[in-house]
Amino acid sequence: MEMTRTVKYRLRSHIGGLAADLTAHARPSTESDPPDVQIHGNVRLAMPSGGLHWKDLAWLSFGVAFNAPELTKRFPRGITIQVISIEAPLSDYRSEVSALAMNLWLREEFKLPFNDVGAEFNTSSGDYEFRWGHEGDPFSDSLIEPQ
Repeated sequence: MEMTRTVKYRLRSHIGGLAADLTAHARPSTESDPPDVQIHGNVRLAMPSGGLHWKDLAWLSFGVAFNAPELTKRFPRGITIQVISIEAPLSDYRSEVSALAMNLWLREEFKLPFNDVGAEFNTSSGDYEFRWGHEGDPFSDSLIEPQ
């Protein structure tokens, strides 16, 4: 379970795009050291040694939380997602991309089923629109009940 993997999230548009490279690995929660964040039950997120910007941490946490029910089923004894790094060119980055990159990493790492998390460029508004499945407000308390 401790193989380090990098995913490259990319969404191209005529104004550039969104991009982030996320490197992480998973390990049993019993082998985790602080600092980490409890996401749901025994699903945890550990930060890279250099720390993170608070917005990146929040959106990475959301990317894990969105998938936490499935991770809890698969790893009832607990799992920690250790972020090694998240890198992005400033021109192609918005903090929400951290959640999209984490969602992609989890789907590839654990062969999770497709979910409706993503982004697209809206030509009429000239901005990106993010989809969070059935969750309208990613930071509302309705996503996952605390445990």
